[in-house]
Amino acid sequence: MFIGTAQVELFIPGSLSLKEKRFILKSIKARIQNQFNVSIAEVDFHDKWQRSCLGIAIVSNERKHAEKTIDNILRFIEREDRLEIIDQLIEFL
Repeated sequence: MFIGTAQVELFIPGSLSLKEKRFILKSIKARIQNQFNVSIAEVDFHDKWQRSCLGIAIVSNERKHAEKTIDNILRFIEREDRLEIIDQLIEFL
């Protein structure tokens, strides 16, 4: 069993309120969860309007599958024009 995790720090330039930030993140998280079948949650910067940190986890029987899924999720986030990736930390157990 392999566990892949990613911590992705985001900048949300168009967000002018916490409500708007949560709306954007809710949409992104739902699309990622549905498309890639992973667990995802906001794990930091809850009170900041334009910053967020998403935690993503996947459990797989193959390391290659977990790596590929995490890479695809990061590319998916990079293509989203409402977000910018500031930093990322990827780990595999």
